[in-house]
Amino acid sequence: MRSLHVLPLVSVLFFSSGCAHMANDSWTGKDKAQHFVASAALAAVGTAYGDHQNWNEARSRSFGLLFSIGLGAAKELYDSREGGTGWSWKDFAWDVAGAATGYSIYHLAR
Repeated sequence: MRSLHVLPLVSVLFFSSGCAHMANDSWTGKDKAQHFVASAALAAVGTAYGDHQNWNEARSRSFGLLFSIGLGAAKELYDSREGGTGWSWKDFAWDVAGAATGYSIYHLAR
């Protein structure tokens, strides 16, 4: 539950960071599938890690989701640097969708 207390602070910092370099991309494409699949795998791996640490189910799921989405946000921040491809909300949306799918499939398979 501690992670829920940090979420508002992270959200404020995230949305006030001012990504000046934005990507001009489409909703479909090879990189969107890569974002989706990578995020799904990271969410499943993060959730499995929590399970192997004997955390309760809610904590494992939260960790898996936040791990995957956090790495997706870090990737977009890296892309938004000068000389990068730019921040893409579309990439980030595919990251979130992939994370939710990966964590769901992990729990269905258990």
